[in-house]
Amino acid sequence: MAPSPGLLQERWAVRPWIGTSGWSYDAWKGSFYPEKIGKSNMLGYYAQRLSAVEVNNTFYRLPKREMLEGWTSQVDASFRFALKASRRITHQAKLGEGGFEALDFLTRNRGALGEAAGPILFQTPPWLKKDLGLLNAFLDQLDDGLPAALEFRSTSWFDDEVFESLRARNAALVIAQTDEGEKDPPFETTASWGYLRLRKTAYGDGEVEEWVERIRGAGWDDVYVFFKHEDEGTGPSLAGRMLGELGGRP
Repeated sequence: MAPSPGLLQERWAVRPWIGTSGWSYDAWKGSFYPEKIGKSNMLGYYAQRLSAVEVNNTFYRLPKREMLEGWTSQVDASFRFALKASRRITHQAKLGEGGFEALDFLTRNRGALGEAAGPILFQTPPWLKKDLGLLNAFLDQLDDGLPAALEFRSTSWFDDEVFESLRARNAALVIAQTDEGEKDPPFETTASWGYLRLRKTAYGDGEVEEWVERIRGAGWDDVYVFFKHEDEGTGPSLAGRMLGELGGRP
């Protein structure tokens, strides 16, 4: 019997969808994966231990339904895929009308993920500066209920006008942390859910605990957190630790 909503809420103050950027890395054999695992078995192994993955290759090539259906056959209902939007949308069309056809294609094919469908990450280039009219027109193109996460790589976007536009559509401001630091966005909640990209080269025990406390205090229903993949396999280890701290798999 499935747990009641009340019991779920008691266990998870926020439902944690935690993982790394990608899963198919031979360098993780021995540290995360078994030494002799084949590439075709990596996703299933990964999905038994973490609750989400951020897919970055969809930035370079729009995903076909058959590929997404193949992924979902290897995971269960307690797993989520976050898809990075095509560069046609964010970099070539710069969120403008020229990318709307690719956006429609991505949105429709995302449906092949079924229950495993997570947010779409829209990462803008550093040279795209704040344009509130452009942002609002883009957000108006999104399907109602589509969980959209916006990662702005120019600090010009970090102001109250932009935050309010995101809040009006329940779109998440991506909270990204890098080694550079000074260009990272503020910890601003613009949706009922959060999206974090923790991209520093290394994290100490205290830093992971600090992020866990910030997540718990944000008031989100769901949070998506993705650590950077490293050859040493530290990303899955950090993700597993944070997942455990936040209550385990939903």
